[in-house]
Amino acid sequence: MQRNGKEITRELERIKKYCNVVRVLAHTQMRKVKIGQKKAHLVEIQVNGGSIAQKVDWAREHFEKEVSVSDVFETNENVDIIAVTKGHGFEGVTHRWGTKKLPRKTHKGLRKVACIGAWHPSRVMYSVARADQNDYHHRTEVNKKIYRIGSGEDKSNASTSFDLTTKRITPLGGFSHYSIVNEDFIMLKGCCAENVELKFIDTSSKFGHVMSLSLSSEPQVNSATCLTEITPEMVTKFTEDEDNLGRKKRPKQPERF
Repeated sequence: MQRNGKEITRELERIKKYCNVVRVLAHTQMRKVKIGQKKAHLVEIQVNGGSIAQKVDWAREHFEKEVSVSDVFETNENVDIIAVTKGHGFEGVTHRWGTKKLPRKTHKGLRKVACIGAWHPSRVMYSVARADQNDYHHRTEVNKKIYRIGSGEDKSNASTSFDLTTKRITPLGGFSHYSIVNEDFIMLKGCCAENVELKFIDTSSKFGHVMSLSLSSEPQVNSATCLTEITPEMVTKFTEDEDNLGRKKRPKQPERF
């Protein structure tokens, strides 16, 4: 059943008048991710800042519009990361808790726990290793600093002030067990109080031992190795290094018996 415009307007006015918290339902854009899934993920996000009326108006203006990551976060902000670990299903105590395997002649299996507790208290304690679900657990890491918010359209989103090489964030051969990053991305690190300036981003292949950082074979300018000026101190230092290289080592004295 579809509602007309008057009903929607009346409901929005009631939200502005009676509600204290405004949340929106957002969904992912599955067409941008080449994983074969069409059904989008839904997430409920709370709108902060401004009055209730301003929150409702902002949410209505952004209906079915793209909200990029740069519109929400900024560089050098601290954020919390929420995700789930890689699931392994139902597993036994040997792999789940790392308990020692029983001897070979053990009755009814050896990948078990021999004793699961005393007679009293007459229940199995929580601290006893048991077989159950392994991983696929909810995890939250707090205070992760945003080092960089990269744009997918930028061809030099992996360049820094010390490394001017034109290269993307994806290493040669793609990220291991992921692929190529074509959309916007966030680079994170742990708690840092100071302002961190990235000097170099390694985009060499993570599968082999190739040291190339980009697909082009031509040498590119690297600001970290450019020599712009020669001073007298540098000439003196170079002369001293040559003198040290030209000196002969003192011959080793024969051992005395």
